[in-house]
Amino acid sequence: MKNILRCDIMGAKSGANRKMSKKEIKTNVMRILDQAKIPYRAWYYENKDGKIDGLSVARKMGQNPDQVFKTLVTRGADENYYVFVVPVALELNLKAAAKSVGVKSVGMIHVSEINRITGYIRGGCSPVGMKKQFRTVIDRRCEAQPAIFVSGGRIGTQIEVAPHALLDLIGGTTADIAEPQN
Repeated sequence: MKNILRCDIMGAKSGANRKMSKKEIKTNVMRILDQAKIPYRAWYYENKDGKIDGLSVARKMGQNPDQVFKTLVTRGADENYYVFVVPVALELNLKAAAKSVGVKSVGMIHVSEINRITGYIRGGCSPVGMKKQFRTVIDRRCEAQPAIFVSGGRIGTQIEVAPHALLDLIGGTTADIAEPQN
């Protein structure tokens, strides 16, 4: 596909010194993964149509939507923030999400709050490198995948990484938190 650029696996031991093309931009997410010596693959896609929903991103990259995950930020009944990462074709089950973090309820934050809370913008929110490391739960379906894709920290960039490595890095857990969209 013309609108996809896939980079070699990067990291401290594999390709970190390789020159990046003009289109490739090293994000904070990549720097954190490099520092932690976690292998990943950066994927870049064009976003001329402005569609940033997860299914559109999966199509643009030619990837299975079961492997492409979106990052959702919520506020719990206890006023703490919680991050949930689910496959793009599914939606967050708020009751299951609340149960997974041991609070009475959680609700999605308003889109206008994303940058202030996470440091990211809508469509570029990653579970790696937020302003603060919030408690994070990834849908258990990630365990069935050799690698998953999450935002690279900006629109047009995705990171392919082993789920167990991502979970270790962010101190995350897994739970059944996603359900089919209505």
